[in-house]
Amino acid sequence: MPVLSRGKHRTPRNGGCFMEFASYLAGESWSDHPACTHPALASLARMVNDCTSDAARSRLTSLIPSVIGLRGDDPRVGLLVALRAATEALPVASMERQRALAVGILTCERNLAGLDDSSSAGVTSLVRRAFEQAPDTERWARDFIGFVGSRPRSKFTAQTAESILRISVPGIAEACVPDADARLYDLLAQAIEDCTRILAAPEAARSAPVPVLR
Repeated sequence: MPVLSRGKHRTPRNGGCFMEFASYLAGESWSDHPACTHPALASLARMVNDCTSDAARSRLTSLIPSVIGLRGDDPRVGLLVALRAATEALPVASMERQRALAVGILTCERNLAGLDDSSSAGVTSLVRRAFEQAPDTERWARDFIGFVGSRPRSKFTAQTAESILRISVPGIAEACVPDADARLYDLLAQAIEDCTRILAAPEAARSAPVPVLR
């Protein structure tokens, strides 16, 4: 059984992080940035690994095999991973994080709608559930986006997704809730499921609709 621990490790002798063990199982060189997993999903896995408590981290081990092979260039993946993380974090994150999360959610929603209109119902449902628990933040975010809306829109990039994840995952880990570890586990499990529906069957990926998120 792998012994998961925080951070990057030069060798597996003293344990390893989630993605390092994924690299090992995939037959790659020992690395926390293996080629076997989409960068956005791998980034989420590293953050969840590091933000989960020592007592609960071993539970993540069961998810390691499921990230192997989830790779590709579908632009929906980074958007879905970021959206999933932000919507899970928004209801429990501290006030100083909520506004950035809300803007991130609306940005992901807008970009996903532009890529695949057939996905709008599932994405909207996920967004609505998050904003129902933070209505004041939603109003602020919509007003903010409306204010800057006339300016040129920057492209959603891997760095954009990374920024959203860096707010979302610690936002859950540091929230004043009794089940932060369970929330982090569920976030990663759901993100893996989202990505699997798009990336697990490369021949169908181009025509696959965005998952009906729950």
